Amino acid sequence: MLNGMEKSKDITALFGQRIKALRLQAGLSQEAFADKCGLDRTYISGIERGVRNPTLEGIVVIAGGLGIELVTLFDY
Repeated sequence: MLNGMEKSKDITALFGQRIKALRLQAGLSQEAFADKCGLDRTYISGIERGVRNPTLEGIVVIAGGLGIELVTLFDY
């Protein structure tokens, strides 16, 4: 059974993979997506690799940058 920290790492990695898939689906490079969101490309890269854990505010910005509803980010 996974402990709380392992579960947290799993969800962070899954979320990052979801962001990357949606970004690629939208035809955006990391740099173009970061510019659209007003975020740094390295921050987006960290999220996609599952090593950065975005804040709730960041998640809202990411959804806006993708032009999707917040709930769609978590539909995986």
